[in-house]
Amino acid sequence: MARSKNNWILGLTGGIGCGKSAVSELFEQHGITVVDADIIARQVVALDSTGLHEIGKHFGADILNHDGTLNRTKLREIIFADSEQKNWLNALLHPLIREKTISDLNAASSPYVILTAPLLFENQLDKYCNRTLVIDVPIEVQVARTIARDNISLAQANSIIAAQMSREDKQAKATDILDNNRALSLVAQDVTLLHQRYMALANESKI
Repeated sequence: MARSKNNWILGLTGGIGCGKSAVSELFEQHGITVVDADIIARQVVALDSTGLHEIGKHFGADILNHDGTLNRTKLREIIFADSEQKNWLNALLHPLIREKTISDLNAASSPYVILTAPLLFENQLDKYCNRTLVIDVPIEVQVARTIARDNISLAQANSIIAAQMSREDKQAKATDILDNNRALSLVAQDVTLLHQRYMALANESKI
């Protein structure tokens, strides 16, 4: 993925339950465009999309719900049980996601643009960013929030977190770290300060 032609890009990431969406919304309140990799991943397999058509052709009609949308539960079961099928799916979707991400980054008209992605570092997306921001909370907070939000067990929450890049590794890779284990009003104050810094950096890059 080539870097967005005109825009200064902030990569925003963090582990499950860290509050990436809430922080992204705070930046949006400052008029900043947020390109969300999770949303794009859903868009490329939406109804009538090329991605969904190819998945249906490959796996058969049983992979679709009655309304023609993707049966995500069935697809997950297949790819977790068969690495070859997972590789096929990745080979299909990654270029579609990359193309849509580039398009959305280039289309952004705000002073800078945010690329939010849970796997920003794991998928080496940080190399396309001018700077990176990790949204950070203690692991026990991640666990509690994930259980409450997704209605899963403690074991499941711990398993998801264990499969992700460690908190320490994310902190080491980040250029900025935002503590999100506080009142939202305090986080919002820090987002305002970060926004002002990113505005200045983005303006400097255009001189």
